[in-house]
This record gives sequence, C-alpha cells and structure tokens, in this order.
Amino acid sequence: MLLSTDQLKSIYFGALRFEETQDGYLQTYQYDEKQMDYFRNSPVTFWYDRSFATSAKTFELTTTATKISFGYKFIWKGSEDTVELYVNGLAHTIHYVKDIPEEGTLSFEMEAGEKQVIIYLPADATILVRDFEINGDFTPAQKGEKVLWIGDSITQGYGPLRSSHTYVSVANRLLNYDILNQGIGGYVYDKNTMTPMEGYKPDKIIIAMGTNQFGCETMEAVEEYYQCLSKVYDDTPVLCVTPLWRGDHPEGYDVLVRFCENVKKIAGQYPNVTVVDGFTLVPHLPEYFLDNLHPNCLGMELYGRNLVDAIRKIGF
Repeated sequence: MLLSTDQLKSIYFGALRFEETQDGYLQTYQYDEKQMDYFRNSPVTFWYDRSFATSAKTFELTTTATKISFGYKFIWKGSEDTVELYVNGLAHTIHYVKDIPEEGTLSFEMEAGEKQVIIYLPADATILVRDFEINGDFTPAQKGEKVLWIGDSITQGYGPLRSSHTYVSVANRLLNYDILNQGIGGYVYDKNTMTPMEGYKPDKIIIAMGTNQFGCETMEAVEEYYQCLSKVYDDTPVLCVTPLWRGDHPEGYDVLVRFCENVKKIAGQYPNVTVVDGFTLVPHLPEYFLDNLHPNCLGMELYGRNLVDAIRKIGF
C-alpha cells in the first residue's frame, strides 16, 4: 500500500509543519517561519542549516506489515548518523548515513505479526521522504503529552552518531511524549526565538542549554530568555536542565560551575519552572563522551534514563 500524504503525516512525529516539494518529497520543519527567518539572517550561519534537520523526527505505528520502504533524499548533512528501525522497543535495522547514497530507497524487512514500529530519521542531517509503502495494516502511534524540547547540539542529537540513541530519543522511548525538538547545534539562551508559534501550544517545556555560553560576562541573556518564556507560555510547566559536565576546558571548570548555579537561581525564580542539575545526569569521565563535551552512546543512554528518573521523581 502506498500511503497518501495525509496517511504519512499521521505517522510522522516531531514536525511543527509540513511542505511538499516540487519533486514530490515531504519536508518537515520544527521551527516556524519567523524563527527560521531569524536563523537565516543570523551571523551564525550553521544555525540556519541545522534548523532544517530531522532531529527527533520519527515514523511511529503499530502494524502487521513485514516490509516498509520509502524514497529519500538528503538536502543537508552535518555529522553522519543513522536511519534506524526499532521493533517492539529494540533496535532492528540500522542504515548508516555514510554508507547510503544521497538519494535512493530504504527498505526494512520485519517478522510477521503485530508489532510496534519506530523509524528514527537522522538527527544531524535533513532527509526528505516520499513514496512510503507498507505491506500490511497499520495504526498511528498514540502519544502522550505535547512537549517542546529546547536546547543545543546535545539536545539536537550530536554525539552518539546514532539517531535512536540521542538522550531525547532514549528518554522518549520511556516517556512517550509527542515532542517537538528545537535543539540546534551551537545554540544559546537567545530571546529572539522565544516567540509564540501559531497553532502550537505545548503541555510542557524542557530546556537544556547553556554550555555554549558559560564563559559570558553577564547573565543578561539568560534572564531575558526566561522573561520572554514567561510572557509567551505563561504558567506552562517548564523543566530547566542545567549544562552537563564537560572536560574539554578543565581550566574553565569553576566558571562553568558558577554559570550553572546562576542559571539555577534565574530559572528557579519562576514558580512554574523546576530545575534539574545536569551535573548529576552523566558521569564526569571522558569514557562517556565523544569529545569531552558531547555524550557518546553510553553517555546519552545514562543521560536519557537519569533524566526520566528525575522527571518521574519530581512529578514533572
């Protein structure tokens, strides 16, 4: 069965909006046009490139199918991670971006019987999809609360080089949120993108940022960000995750610690904001990091699971 555009949208999660290209591909966006205009005109050019990425975007369904296939095309690549199939919560098939052509067809074979299926699209690349075919009945996944996830490259998913193994993906396999991931490599607390998005109102917000600006001279940008957040989303519950440990600048460790404490104070002033200490989520050892900054697969697994434990403990 070849899915219609509406059928494909019903199983496509993580998108704020959809567009069909002239050559028949479906492209998705996690930012609205105003936010992307800001990135387009920003002096940090790679913010705009990464604003198109398919990070935390998935196809999720229950199906009796034994085969799924779709045409694809890459229009941008950052790091080369993966397109992955999970069946009943376990990794089943992994296609590494470095090993597949820029454009082609991906096929996934599965065992017979009803099963829960997730296909993870690349976290640090932009992939377009068309001609989605499935040889069995299916129903879209039923998701929980609508959660806006905001952050930098760690939240976008750089580090594990596995799209299913970002901390957001690890956590969401347990939480089953209906997420919109606005993590973007290199980003900082920046009030210019804390604006209302037409037609979108999250039930909760998770913010994990700051590691790219811990050496700033003042906390003005962080203060302004939370002021704008309060105006845009009022009393929506917010979880602030302070930066993780990083070992790539040992001479700046005290500065990082001081920055994290200041973020806790600023965010904690708002009654709807709960703060989680990022230093408690991943061990402070290089074995858990790709580069002493971005967690690797093991570090991301611990980050995601420890964050879920924190979320459940505080009742967020």
